Amino acid sequence: MSEVQAYLLYIGNNDGEAQSIARRAAKRLETKDLKLLDLVQSLGEYLTEDDITIRANAIAFLAAILAALPSKFLSRQQTQVLCTFFCDRLADEGGGLKSAARGLLELQRSGRFDQVAAVQTATAQASTLIDNCQDLQRHPQSVRLGVLTLLDGLMSEHRKAMKSMGTTALVGITDLVAGEKDPRNLMIIFSVLRVIMVEWDVSKHAETLFESVFCYFPITFRPKPDDPIGITAQDLKSRLRDCVASTSYFAPFAFPALIDKLDSTSPVVKVAFAKGSDLRVDMEQKDVLQTLAACSASYRPSTIANYSITLWDSLKFEVLNAEEEDLADEALTVLQVIAKRLSEDPTTATSRTALTKYIEPISKECNQQLQEPQQKQAKPAGQILGTVAAASSSAFILVIKAAVAPLLTIYQDSGGFVKQRALLEVLNQLFDSAMEVFGPWSSLTPYPAIANPLVAFRDRLFEIFSQALMSTAKEEVSLRVVALKGLLRLCRLRNFLEDSEIGMVVQYFDEVVLLEESHGRDELKSKAIQALVQLSKVKSQLIMDITFPAFMAKLPDADDDVQKQYLTTLEGLAELSVEKEIFETLLRRLLNKLDVVVKATPAPAYPSAILSTLLFVLRKRDLKQDPKLGTYYEKVTDLIKRTTLSTGALQNSALKTIPVMDVLGRLSNLIVRDLSVEMQQKVAEQSYKLFTCRDEFQQVPLQATASVEQRRTMILSAYLLAGIRREINLPLDDFPGADSPSSIVSHLVGIAQGEDDPPTRLATLRQIALFTNKNLKPSKASPEGIDREHVVSNVLYNLLEPNNLSENGVRTTIWIAKALALKSDPSLSLVLDELLRTLDNEDFGAFTARGFRLLISPDEVLSKENYAIVRLLHKQKVFAYCVPRIAELFRGADPTIKPNYLIALSGLLKSVSMEILMPHSDMLLPLLLQSIDLNDQDVKAATIDTLAVTIGENPKAVEGHVSSLINRLLSTARGKEFNSPKVREVALRCLCMFPRKFRNETLLPYKKQVTKDLMTILDDSKRVVRKEAVDCRAAWFNMDEPDQDD
Repeated sequence: MSEVQAYLLYIGNNDGEAQSIARRAAKRLETKDLKLLDLVQSLGEYLTEDDITIRANAIAFLAAILAALPSKFLSRQQTQVLCTFFCDRLADEGGGLKSAARGLLELQRSGRFDQVAAVQTATAQASTLIDNCQDLQRHPQSVRLGVLTLLDGLMSEHRKAMKSMGTTALVGITDLVAGEKDPRNLMIIFSVLRVIMVEWDVSKHAETLFESVFCYFPITFRPKPDDPIGITAQDLKSRLRDCVASTSYFAPFAFPALIDKLDSTSPVVKVAFAKGSDLRVDMEQKDVLQTLAACSASYRPSTIANYSITLWDSLKFEVLNAEEEDLADEALTVLQVIAKRLSEDPTTATSRTALTKYIEPISKECNQQLQEPQQKQAKPAGQILGTVAAASSSAFILVIKAAVAPLLTIYQDSGGFVKQRALLEVLNQLFDSAMEVFGPWSSLTPYPAIANPLVAFRDRLFEIFSQALMSTAKEEVSLRVVALKGLLRLCRLRNFLEDSEIGMVVQYFDEVVLLEESHGRDELKSKAIQALVQLSKVKSQLIMDITFPAFMAKLPDADDDVQKQYLTTLEGLAELSVEKEIFETLLRRLLNKLDVVVKATPAPAYPSAILSTLLFVLRKRDLKQDPKLGTYYEKVTDLIKRTTLSTGALQNSALKTIPVMDVLGRLSNLIVRDLSVEMQQKVAEQSYKLFTCRDEFQQVPLQATASVEQRRTMILSAYLLAGIRREINLPLDDFPGADSPSSIVSHLVGIAQGEDDPPTRLATLRQIALFTNKNLKPSKASPEGIDREHVVSNVLYNLLEPNNLSENGVRTTIWIAKALALKSDPSLSLVLDELLRTLDNEDFGAFTARGFRLLISPDEVLSKENYAIVRLLHKQKVFAYCVPRIAELFRGADPTIKPNYLIALSGLLKSVSMEILMPHSDMLLPLLLQSIDLNDQDVKAATIDTLAVTIGENPKAVEGHVSSLINRLLSTARGKEFNSPKVREVALRCLCMFPRKFRNETLLPYKKQVTKDLMTILDDSKRVVRKEAVDCRAAWFNMDEPDQDD
């Protein structure tokens, strides 16, 4: 059997094998085992077959061989002969059209056409294609796609040859593609036609070309969800829009047609459409407006000038009477694009330019609407002025000259706050336009050569906005907010206000924040702080000279303020001080203030608020790149030293209180983690000495009789140790007899066992976890690390020995387990088994169960930022290990012990996502249902939340438990005596999901019972519970009933 026969046999039945046959034939051509002439001759009898399928497949065989050949394999002569052959096949009325087109496309890619031959061949191909494919639409889509792909290739590779055909090609291509509806083919057609429209002389055929594409406007297309083509409706819209906007010759046809479509789909006509069609109409309007913008941006300025007034007359209605904000925005964009394009007119320098003619009626109309600024159309009129003014410097000058003086006159005559606010909002929009044209102070672009026309009104504008902010009644917050925004814009506008004037505005803002009483939601104070923050980025010196002294003077020297007003001042300072220069001033002044406050009052609230302010600002800074990091370190270590020494003094001091120590520890941790390795080694050596001398303070691990205040310095030690890298050597000399890191852990475990002060105990447990996570090594062969066997065998089992069990022992074990879990240590399973075994202990089982919530919950100290080892799947591993064992132990447990397992499970569930939970849903559901019966309110609420998420994600997994779940949820919602309002609320919210997630036939047997029981909950004492009950009953009541005839 010849290769041709084999190909004809497999094509259509086994395309993969058919292509393999073509590739083998191509390989034979490359190795000279087969001659091209012999190959073509072998096709002869099949090319004259009466069966059109055989003829088409024979041509397809030759095209497939060409596709498999390397480029430039064929000689120029062979290429010309094959080109003639395939062109002749284009006239085949059968199915050979697609294959011939593919063959020609492969020849184009062969790279064997010189410049002259390329022109001749491309011309011949195009002529043959146009002459023989005029009735293209009668062919299947795949055939049409092949022809259009060939046409696209000709236009891409041989554009000059195509262009040389002139009118013949232009008209022929337009006729060839007429009537196409397939989106893949249309994408090619729009690309080909746009090349013609942009690069060819289409002046004599503009209407024909315009009609060939505009007949599709507005184009609609909704791809199937699993559509493999990847073409979207927006792709088609964008490509069609590019065609309509491609040449100014389309303007006489495009603008009238688009305006007509815009007017015909205006909101006034919407009532003529069927119900539910508003969305389609709005989308059509949006498409029209976007196309108008594209045309206005593309057509020549002289062309736009002829239609600018007509376009304004049509577009103003869309803005002034807009019902949809997004449509108004699109119309404003068109108006701005027209102004921008007219600004490019070379005649702009003349006194009567096209831009002037365009802006005059706009200004006149908008000024007329603004005569009554409180009316509905005044706001969009201001938007029009602002948008057009932002188009260019020329447009800005014209708008300002026409609009600002009338606006100031109206403002002077206005008597009410509503009118004044509306006018100030319009002026703010013009200020925004000025910012677009002239830029803010931070702008790096050159300043425009023209003068800012707003300068002529500067004094008056400054006076109006200043009076509106500072002289208006304090309760008129909305007007004052608008005035504040205006003053901020004037300050940010480049080269507009002098520094002295900006300084006055800064003082205004300071007064608003510091001196005025709060009104409503404190919106004005919030806006004032935000304004000061923005000014600090461009005028930082003014902030340091004016705002900082004012804010610092407002801070009291002692915490005798019942209202805690210093919090507002500190919040303002924190927001202002992100900039480098300002933060250095803040750090110095707040630390000085802290010294004064600590001496004046022993209460911790005020000092901790000062330190929290510094912490807030430092968290926003990139400390790794901060050259002042060493300075911050010195200041914070000095403060740590003073705090440590205060613990040995008799007098009370705020420094040795828990809140101050905690914030100071966080602050030091933030700084230490970004220090160099050398500096961190010094920190490690001082982590228990706390930067004191030997005779000033003795490390807590070396003290047998340390006071409670002294032991609390372990809080500072924990934060310092957390921030150091894993390779840093541990402070062995701070522990008695310590000769290895393992002995450090043993000593800390002993301290934790006897510690009854909760903050100190937590700090000690964190240190144990940090050492275990960062320094645990696989075996005793690693003396530089903590020996795993020592931790697990010698320490852990002793902690959970039944005869030695204690709450502190359980706590220590859980923190060690947490450290091992984060790094997915192999010894973790041994520790988890011991903890699970402890759950059945009568005395400590419940306590252990509550500790399970710590196992995989996030901790700010034991984190990646603090160089802890945190494996990606550690939560999955712990959950997958514990859940089956909890389920197994639960089944065989004593009824009085079973709640312990449910509480432990609930603690784990709080920290896992649905992706982790769902694979275990079948095992978990029976346990979750029983967890609803527990008395622990936190466990119950967490369980119901988990069930709600499970129902939302995978209702089929819960469907078999619907009856039991409904009864439990109803009982929970009714039990006011036993369940908190939060639990009752989540129970009702979960029950409300049932009608949406389960089949009606599953729920209908329970509908009557549920709606009846919910009636009794409608008089619950808590409003939020009553609301959920109403929503839940409505959801169940409206559930579909089966038809009576069924």
